[in-house]
Amino acid sequence: MAHFPVNHPARPIYRVLSGLIGLYILVFGVWGTASTLGDPLFEQDGDWVLGLRTNLAFSLVSVVFGAFLLVGASRRGNLGHYMNLTAGIVFLVTSILMMSVMQTSANFLNFSMSTVIVSMIFGLILLGTGLYDKVGPPEHADEARRHRNHPIGAPRP
Repeated sequence: MAHFPVNHPARPIYRVLSGLIGLYILVFGVWGTASTLGDPLFEQDGDWVLGLRTNLAFSLVSVVFGAFLLVGASRRGNLGHYMNLTAGIVFLVTSILMMSVMQTSANFLNFSMSTVIVSMIFGLILLGTGLYDKVGPPEHADEARRHRNHPIGAPRP
């Protein structure tokens, strides 16, 4: 079974980091929507916004994901934990899929290589923040700390 640290001391830093990523994606989506408004939804000759190529569909999806990440970063419970894990996996899978179809007509989100790289970096960061921002009662955190600091070969209490 996977072990997720409970009440990690750097949890506020991870929440801020995921919130900054969400804010960047939200700003990118709003700016991209304003830039591509009136264009076809899946146009493949889209505009460049904040260093990333976009079309109207990708901009609208970015608005939704940016808001999703901001909501996750603002929650103190485990909802943000699960949202960051999910978003990290979605970003990684999407970037790999879009990289595999980048030079074809199936590139409906108008990804470029820079968009793929940024999506992979954001996915890895969000996955990492999701691994360390789990919240639990103090007993669970104490048990996790004892488990982590237990000497090898010594009998467990």
